[in-house]
Amino acid sequence: MGKFFFSGSTFVKLDAKNRFVLPQQMRFGLVEEGVLQFSVALGLGGCLAIYRSSDIEKIVARFQAKQHLGKYQKFFTLFFSTLHHTTCDKVGRVVIPPTLKKAVGMQSELVVAGVLNKIELWPKERYETEFERVMQGRDPTSELSALTEEAFALLGEEKDERDE
Repeated sequence: MGKFFFSGSTFVKLDAKNRFVLPQQMRFGLVEEGVLQFSVALGLGGCLAIYRSSDIEKIVARFQAKQHLGKYQKFFTLFFSTLHHTTCDKVGRVVIPPTLKKAVGMQSELVVAGVLNKIELWPKERYETEFERVMQGRDPTSELSALTEEAFALLGEEKDERDE
């Protein structure tokens, strides 16, 4: 079997302490060297993103060399200032930091979606709206989204031949 990747989606609820239960299969994908720890940050399009610790280490290593480029400063500030290192409790509950919850307008229901190397956390209504927009071919990108994509290209990801 190849390298693990995240996929699938499910609806979950936040409790009164801003916690939700992360699905077990996704928790398994976050375990590295026997330790369950990960980072949560703002994602694209109004969601939060959960990254493996090793992925954050790779991102930091590649971005440190580029941090002096003013072009990416807004992205770096936004991404790293919202990055929270965390873990689950014994039953798999994850606490959403209040600042991140407020930033994406998260209420009591959310969607947990596996997307390759990360897990996205969406307010349920926004997820349904975005999903419908994509399905109907109406998906405008913002300037920040374009710069974010360009910044992640700095990580050395190969360009898909179909993009040329």
